[in-house]
Amino acid sequence: MTNVPESPLTCMGSIGTYFARFVFICSSLYISHTSSSSYHSLTHLNQNMPGIRAPSNYSEEPSRHPALKINAKEPFNAEPPRKALVSSYVTPTEFFYKRSHGPIPVVDDIERYCVSVKGLIDKPKELYMKDILSLPKYNVTATLQCAGNRRTAMSKTRTVRGVGWDVAALGNAIWGGAKLADVLELVGIPKFTNTTLTGGKYVEFVSVDRCKEENGGPYKASILLSQATNPEADVLLAYEMNGEILNRDHGYPLRVVVPGVIGARSVKWLDSINIDSQDCKGFFVQKDYKMFPPSVNWDNIDWSTRRPQMDFPVQSAICSLEDVNVGVNGKIAIKGYAVSGGGRGIERVDISTDGGKTWKEASRYQKAGIKYVADDEKSDKWAWVLFEAEVDVHSNTEIVAKAVDIAANVQPEKVEDIWNLRGILNTSWHRVHVQVRHSNM
Repeated sequence: MTNVPESPLTCMGSIGTYFARFVFICSSLYISHTSSSSYHSLTHLNQNMPGIRAPSNYSEEPSRHPALKINAKEPFNAEPPRKALVSSYVTPTEFFYKRSHGPIPVVDDIERYCVSVKGLIDKPKELYMKDILSLPKYNVTATLQCAGNRRTAMSKTRTVRGVGWDVAALGNAIWGGAKLADVLELVGIPKFTNTTLTGGKYVEFVSVDRCKEENGGPYKASILLSQATNPEADVLLAYEMNGEILNRDHGYPLRVVVPGVIGARSVKWLDSINIDSQDCKGFFVQKDYKMFPPSVNWDNIDWSTRRPQMDFPVQSAICSLEDVNVGVNGKIAIKGYAVSGGGRGIERVDISTDGGKTWKEASRYQKAGIKYVADDEKSDKWAWVLFEAEVDVHSNTEIVAKAVDIAANVQPEKVEDIWNLRGILNTSWHRVHVQVRHSNM
């Protein structure tokens, strides 16, 4: 459910007051992650420099929570422990998975930072934070999930390429910001537009950060203009996460949030927005994050034969247990998450304690005290559900979870059937093993 927009004038006092607070807090965040000598150098910046930059090395990385499981150090990619992930419906920012392709950008002067909107439009424009903050603010609760979530398990079937992720390369947050549909109206594109008068059909987001896959160029991705201009799609230019200003790892000062779509399209550290007649030509749209059948390998792959992946399929995972659990006996609480892309709610989560022969239904919930109904307006359609079930285990067994969404999409049983060379979208039944130890008393 999308909240009623907040009025900056009524909830903040004035745009100027809020912007001053924004600058102050952001500056403080930046200072806390840089040395005193680096901060001192800010007073000598050339006033013609942009307000944000992409470092050439990893010497200015932000601090992170020590409990994170680091899957790659440079660039930094990490996920929280399983149990921590499902300890709350809204994922704490410090436990939200970190995904980057290069050094984390640094903001030197928030007042000089702007986003250029250009391309096949009549009124190109540069938008500063004060322009974004002047628009109605919306809070959207949405789960972002890396397309490589559960890649490590897929690689055990056959080797795949990519960062190894366990089951926690996703998180659920309350994103605050302006709707992209409102932003595009500032440059003359009305809501519910499929094509601009000059032929624009896609909205490309270009980041500040630089990555090797783009030969040192910026990360970029795109979505359809029809999605971008539809207020019901809830695409945001977000400047807040869980009620606080974005931190550097998650896109400070401004990022895109595209609910229901793989995380690769929610571009962080936004630099520009381009309206184009074609889909983005960047590496991560044209030569990555596409779903190929198991028969395709690196010798016969033809990237042009598959469309860029957008919505993520129905997914679930058990988070209260590890892959192998020794000494577990008796009644066990099974807890985890389930989520589906495209705003499709979760109709059912099934749990099996005998490897999938028999099943029992788990309870599902989002917010405390509110009954979860998959397609109810009180439910957060872009967000995961958490599930719980109590099972009785007295012998070695395999515990399995699978979810079904409101369109009756169900997770596939075998990972072998959906194996692909990049290891994306592993949505097969999630399985954990229990080895019971009986007391000798």
